[in-house]
Amino acid sequence: MEKKEIKTSKETPELEDSNQSAIEEETTDTTSAAEEKSSDFPDDDKNSPWGEEGPEAEIADLKDKLLRALAENENTIRRAKREREDTAKYATANFARDMLTVSDNLGRAIEAIPESLQTADDTIKAFLEGINLTSRELLGLLERHGIKKISPLGEKFDHDQHEALFEIPTSDEEPGTVVQVIEDGFMIYDRLLRPAKVGVSKADLIEKSPEDEKKKE
Repeated sequence: MEKKEIKTSKETPELEDSNQSAIEEETTDTTSAAEEKSSDFPDDDKNSPWGEEGPEAEIADLKDKLLRALAENENTIRRAKREREDTAKYATANFARDMLTVSDNLGRAIEAIPESLQTADDTIKAFLEGINLTSRELLGLLERHGIKKISPLGEKFDHDQHEALFEIPTSDEEPGTVVQVIEDGFMIYDRLLRPAKVGVSKADLIEKSPEDEKKKE
């Protein structure tokens, strides 16, 4: 019988070494891929989308911005409403200012009526009464639309409502008192439509003799 030569493979360790190398290479590739993938989602707080202070601080900041935006929107609505109200209230200011001239002329006409006509016949009396009624009706109409007369006789001079045309030296009134009204002023709601033109008292610097003081007493 022929003896078959059984070859003892010496290549087995080499195959094992090559397999081991392939496994190590695959493990290295997997590790590298995992590192690359993990770099897309860094754990570093500095690179976090929430910033350094975390999500709580970001939420608080967004809440603060929202509240500020809501407050600003509320203020805008309030300002628009106030502007609409002011437009409705003061839209007739120019027209009312022109109507004051009519009221002034009626007032001057009434003041210019001589006393002799006031005791005349019934026809003239009716005519004069009609002028008076027209003047009162006009003032009442203006007042219903928020326009009120300023007649400051005897009051302290107010720069916001009065216009001083002259000063009158007197010792009968305190300095700065309105002692004469040349033209009535008018207010439209809380705004000045026309200042009252007035004469204001000032201190009388003329020295009075004791006799004058006794006469005054």
